Amino acid sequence: MIKLYLLCIFIFLGITTSKAQGTEVEEKIPFTEPRFRYYLQTLLFFNEYLDTDNGSFNTTQVRGLLPIGSKAWNLRFDLPLISANTNEQNKTGLGDVGMGISYIPFMKNNQGIALRTRVYANSAVDPAFGSGKWVVMPAFFYGRYLNSKKNLWISSFEYQQSFAGSSERNDISIAVFESVLFHFFGKNWIAGDVALRYNSTLSGYQNNAYVEYGRRITPTNLVYIHPSVAFGGDKTYNYGIEAGVLILF
Repeated sequence: MIKLYLLCIFIFLGITTSKAQGTEVEEKIPFTEPRFRYYLQTLLFFNEYLDTDNGSFNTTQVRGLLPIGSKAWNLRFDLPLISANTNEQNKTGLGDVGMGISYIPFMKNNQGIALRTRVYANSAVDPAFGSGKWVVMPAFFYGRYLNSKKNLWISSFEYQQSFAGSSERNDISIAVFESVLFHFFGKNWIAGDVALRYNSTLSGYQNNAYVEYGRRITPTNLVYIHPSVAFGGDKTYNYGIEAGVLILF
């Protein structure tokens, strides 16, 4: 595990020593499209409902995105409010809050690379609302336009590892490979996404997939909705639906 961390650090340092290319806001390049904003201050409000074998969970979340420096850097903040309606409890409270930082080391023509690291705190007011752990999540993204920029493909790999928290909760060690394809038409977009998620603590898969429809309703406001379904031997939910509003500044 230590060797893996060192390798990730060396790769990150090697990439960040090169100058980010072509990150002007006006260019039509990946990571400027809806849901992957880097260059504008953004507030995202969304609500996600998940059905599980033990009841349902509802998450209402506020996410803030703030470009910094040359705007190749981006800060992210997540504040979730979770409601549980299960066989054991029916309550609402704060979940695990998160903070992240992203960097675009390469952006040219119709493709780009981005790096991101998130940290989620053990801040949930109830064990059912969080992991009970502090979790770090480094990730790598590759984005590319296809078919005269009417389609955008973004793939990512993220590794989630707990490093502190309750000794009574399971450690977190999850690898996630995700691929999403957007199609843009007029003020609208549709997308399909598949995430393959392997939980090495459970030695099982917790995959999910969704389809999404989004629309720009004003020059600075966008809305989207996407239903999702989970699959795999150790899936964490059965099906869900998420709807959100993006406000750009």
